[in-house]
Formats: sequence, C-alpha cells, structure tokens
Amino acid sequence: MNLQPFRLDIDELINDFAQGEMTLLEEMKKVWMAKRFSCIFVAYKPTTKPGFFMQSLYAHCLGYMTSTKSLSHRLGGLYCLYCLHETQPFKPPFRIYLSISELKRLKELVADAKKENIEVVYCFVNHMIHRNLFLYGASEFKQEGSIEEEACAQNPNKRLCADTEIEGYNHMDLVNEVDLDVLKNMSTDYGVTKKLAIQEAVKVINTQDMKDIAEDLTLMGDVVEQTTQDWNIHQETVLPENGTQRTPYIGKPEPK
Repeated sequence: MNLQPFRLDIDELINDFAQGEMTLLEEMKKVWMAKRFSCIFVAYKPTTKPGFFMQSLYAHCLGYMTSTKSLSHRLGGLYCLYCLHETQPFKPPFRIYLSISELKRLKELVADAKKENIEVVYCFVNHMIHRNLFLYGASEFKQEGSIEEEACAQNPNKRLCADTEIEGYNHMDLVNEVDLDVLKNMSTDYGVTKKLAIQEAVKVINTQDMKDIAEDLTLMGDVVEQTTQDWNIHQETVLPENGTQRTPYIGKPEPK
C-alpha cells in the first residue's frame, strides 16, 4: 500500500494552515472544508488493513505535532489528528496510538500554547483525553518499520486462530497452552507503561477520570493466572464425576 500520496495531502493541509499563522481548531476546520479533505478516505481503496492505514495517517500528523517547527505547524498536526479521527469511516473508530515521548511533547505543546495565550488548546486536549481518543503505548510507530511490525503482529494472530482438535479443549492445560510466566511479564511491563502514560496525561490535563484509571489497573497476567487456577479446580471436580481422567494435551500427532 503506497501511503505517500496521503502524506503529501496532509503536508499540504498543515502547511496551508501554518502559512496563515493560524492557531485555532475552527481555522483548521475552514481549511479542511475548503479542501474537502474528508475525501482522503474516498481515495482509500483497499478493504483490508484499515488500522494500519489510520495509524499511518495519525503517525504523520504526530510527526508535525512533536516537531520543532512553528507553533502553527505543531497545532496544525494536532488539529489534523483530531479531524482525521472524527471523519474516519470506520466503526468503531480507530483510536490514536500515542507513545510516552509523544505524550510529553503534547504536554509541551499545551504549555507553549498557554504562553501565547491560546488557552483553548488546554480545553481541546482535555476534551480529547476525556473522550478516550488516545491509545497509550511505549513504542514509537515508525513508518519505515511498519511492514515488519505488522508481520510480527500477524504471527500471534495465526497462533490464536489456528485450528485445534476437540481433544485439546477436553484436556486443556492452560499452563502448557499459555506460557504464563511470559504472559505475566508482558502484562506487568504493559501495566507499568500504561501507568506512566496516564500519569503523564494527568500532568497535562488534571482530570479525576485519568487518576481513577491509573489507580484501578488490573493486569491481564493476573486475570489469566486466576482463570488457570479456576480451570484446574473445575477439572479436578468435574472430570472425575464424569468418569474421565485429567490428562495433559500434547497436541496434534506428527504426520507420518
């Protein structure tokens, strides 16, 4: 998928906004409407990988927002990001992936706008956070590495969607089927990352909702571990009643 034409369209939009030294969302909307920029989605032909498409557009806008260009360029990136999210044709809409470093740059943008007495930016970012438009993460979304990243993401997908014989469900051992230690480590790392991201967001916008999310964070690894214990108890209780012995599932036989 060649995304370069879409990036060039975004470049033109944001540059037109910045050349007029505009700083308000309403001004971006006027430029957007004049260019009929929502037609960018009409030009999107493939029916697959819509998430990859949207995150690529978001990443290009974030490049402006986190750059060292003029305040108008940076605000143009932020406003374009919002307009793309609001006009996308996908349901449910794709949220905006935001790394910790990008979140810090967003904080700096709010502070810089405040110095220029553009108070509306604070309210605007507060609105975006309150609506949960951001998907917080630790890694940067790099356009040049996106194909490799997507391929890596497809491997677990194939594993999860692979065919499994009915015996596998009858004798499933969750500890064997899922590497619980690895999952818990990944879950813990993600939990720490998400807390850091939310804490940074609270510094930008002081909302009680964000604090509540940070304090009430349940890790997936803990949930899976509890599910494993419940499943084992269930097997020990139910299988003997049915006259069935609990045997570990060893997978499909090797082809002869």
